[in-house]
Amino acid sequence: MWTRDGAPARNDRDARVVEEEMTEEQRMQRELRSVRPRHDDPELPDDISANDLDRIARNELKTLTKENAETVGRHLAMAARVIDENPQLAHQHVMSAARRAGRIGVVRESLAITAYATGDFALALRELRTYRRISGSNDQLPLMVDSERGVGRPDRALELGRSVDRSTLSPSVQVGLAIAMSGARLDLGETDAALVELEIPQLNPNTAFSYSPELFAAYAEVLSELGREDEADEWLQRASRADAAIGASGDDDETVEIEEMEEDDDAALAAEAADAGDEDDEDDEDDEDDTVAAGEAARAVAQAGLNAVAAPITDADDDADDADDADDADDIVNEAADTAETDVEIDNVNEADTDAAASVSIADADDETEPNAASPKA
Repeated sequence: MWTRDGAPARNDRDARVVEEEMTEEQRMQRELRSVRPRHDDPELPDDISANDLDRIARNELKTLTKENAETVGRHLAMAARVIDENPQLAHQHVMSAARRAGRIGVVRESLAITAYATGDFALALRELRTYRRISGSNDQLPLMVDSERGVGRPDRALELGRSVDRSTLSPSVQVGLAIAMSGARLDLGETDAALVELEIPQLNPNTAFSYSPELFAAYAEVLSELGREDEADEWLQRASRADAAIGASGDDDETVEIEEMEEDDDAALAAEAADAGDEDDEDDEDDEDDTVAAGEAARAVAQAGLNAVAAPITDADDDADDADDADDADDIVNEAADTAETDVEIDNVNEADTDAAASVSIADADDETEPNAASPKA
């Protein structure tokens, strides 16, 4: 028997025994029942699976039965798919998962995130505290600080942010915490202090990480609040460049170096490129001159050989003279080739062409000066 206020009636010992025998999971579900008095599970598409979750989340679900783990995993995976386009639908999916697995850390964390996305900061803060108690992790500390801001308690937000040693946090969590603390300072009207909160080692314009665009943009916003518009525009441009660099790399863990170039540097690079193009043109002209000279030398060698053996053989009595003429022709050809090789320096390919041309000319000369049967050489 229970009273109107929900407490067991006087001398109703059975009711007290039932309350003591409730498991921790049942108490969790009872605690959540006040937040979600009525809830209908949203539909799950056939193509969604628990395997769509990352490995760490799937490992946390192993404490559930196989069937329950599959259902919870599908709801979480669906929430991750639609949270950007439809936060309310994502929240409904996570609530369905929380009804089935209220003691799993990743489920309570997901419920806090979707509640924050829908603007329910009180529920988000409550679920974040539960997640922190279950997991012992401070990874969602920035979201807790921002949720305190959401319920109108910036002082509590600053106190919560200062309660943890920042050196124990990962760089991305440090950046998120700095942005949340800076927002709390702005809520209190402490603009200068808000700028100081963002001046952390990660505020480096020469490198870009996944958190850099958001950090640069937050710094630009505070600068704008201080009336320093020129600096604010500069940091907004850096945020845009960092976002483009991260998107081009496709790897959030990769460090991207960002080099800022002035107008004078651009002009110097353009002039250097133009000079390089002129040098290439001059080299091409020199190569063409060498090729022409080599061709002329080859023609000179061939013509010398042809002129030397131009006279036909008409009489057997001139055999000796013909042989002498052939020898003289060979000497002329060789002398011309030596002269061409001495006067013109060309590369190996052009030398090969010259030798080939000279060889053809000599062969033609030998064919035209072939002795008859009465010749001593015959």
